[in-house]
Amino acid sequence: MPRYLVEQSFRFGLHLPSTSDGAAFCAALAAGNAEAGVTWIHSYVSRDKRTAYALYEAPSPEAIRRAADLTGQPLSRITEVQVLDPHFYHHAEPGARA
Repeated sequence: MPRYLVEQSFRFGLHLPSTSDGAAFCAALAAGNAEAGVTWIHSYVSRDKRTAYALYEAPSPEAIRRAADLTGQPLSRITEVQVLDPHFYHHAEPGARA
């Protein structure tokens, strides 16, 4: 399944409480995403909480857009990405080129 890095902008900041209300909100997002065939893997949020970068697995960018519509989440940019694991290079043979 392809992976996508999704950038989201929150004008007034993303304020997600570390309470049962926050957990319920995340569960509702995951359920809405699932309706569109999208899996939310994890997110990073900027210090000012105005920008979030989320990693998703989805069949297509259109599925991510559909999930954002279903859940009412903002969507600024979608970029298909691949895993680049720096630990892989520790096991490469000496002198081998990537």
